[in-house]
Amino acid sequence: MKADFSQLLSQIRRTNDHFHRHTVKSIDKLLTIRNWLIGAYIFEYEQNGNDKAKYGSKLEEHLADRINQKGLSSRNLKLFKQFYIIYPEIVQTLSTVSELPKETMQTLSASFKIEVKSKSIDYSIRLIENLSFSHFVELLKLDNNDQRHFYEIQTIRSALSVRELKRQIGSLTYERTGRAHNKGKVLDIIQTEVETQSPTDILKTPYIFDFLGLSDDTLASESDLENALISNLKYFMLELGHGFCFEGQQKRIVIGGEYYFIDLVFYNRILKCHVLVELKIDSFKHEHAGQLNTYLQYFKRNIKESTDNPPIGILLCTYQNTELVEYALGGMDQNLFVSQYKTLLPSQAELEIFLKTEKQKLQ
Repeated sequence: MKADFSQLLSQIRRTNDHFHRHTVKSIDKLLTIRNWLIGAYIFEYEQNGNDKAKYGSKLEEHLADRINQKGLSSRNLKLFKQFYIIYPEIVQTLSTVSELPKETMQTLSASFKIEVKSKSIDYSIRLIENLSFSHFVELLKLDNNDQRHFYEIQTIRSALSVRELKRQIGSLTYERTGRAHNKGKVLDIIQTEVETQSPTDILKTPYIFDFLGLSDDTLASESDLENALISNLKYFMLELGHGFCFEGQQKRIVIGGEYYFIDLVFYNRILKCHVLVELKIDSFKHEHAGQLNTYLQYFKRNIKESTDNPPIGILLCTYQNTELVEYALGGMDQNLFVSQYKTLLPSQAELEIFLKTEKQKLQ
């Protein structure tokens, strides 16, 4: 397809006008297709346009000035082109869009010849059917293709809103899932996860402390880990999640005339309760649970206000023996949780294998 600038203008205007007349019908899907088509036209013109040299790197600015319509700014036109470049497979879904003009389909048939298997076509259709263009805008910000595919799958499976998708990306769900021992369980949690409203919602599996720049075997003591986290408090609280307010380190309490010290104490304004965090640099041991349970009972009786909910205890260790944790927590406070932490992110190989398996489940 070789077009001059006036033909390019005509194509974009015609496509835009056509889709405006059909916005009442499946607005998100049509808007996504419209944006992809405009991006495709611009990219193809940059490759083969007869007079492309005349406009050079300012092509989108010239187009925006001449088109002069809301939603078709130069910035958006560049975004549409990026959308087309990253998602070329969407062309396979266009045959399912009955609203497309005949001339558009003829142009596409001549210009875009991509052969894919039927399963790939099915996946592309599911993308268009389940993701709005606002979802795609968030995904376009990711540089890693596997990371992008992971969040595509989660949005399809869990019907994530754009807000929830942004939250999942911001909380490094992709990286945490790749490191977790039970990846399927993590995905189930993600599938039902909404705004944090209950104690179990705040627990991650595992926590990732890669911002420390340390490996697990370099930590000599709990105080080393504690001080490193406090030195990086901003990043630590982002990893903990929503609503956390820091209250203190080595919080001193007195029980029976003896002093005890709680590693870290937070208050969660969403759950309206204190959160006590105990840090261990080795695997879970049953005595750890007894220690944290004691602190929880003390806070319930002596610190908790009448308007507060019961406190929560989180024991962070390098490895949680699931069976031992189950026995150790039997009969203890229901708001006591054990979770792992990692100071290094999972390898690319681990994430690729996991992602491939999950993508196949959708086909």
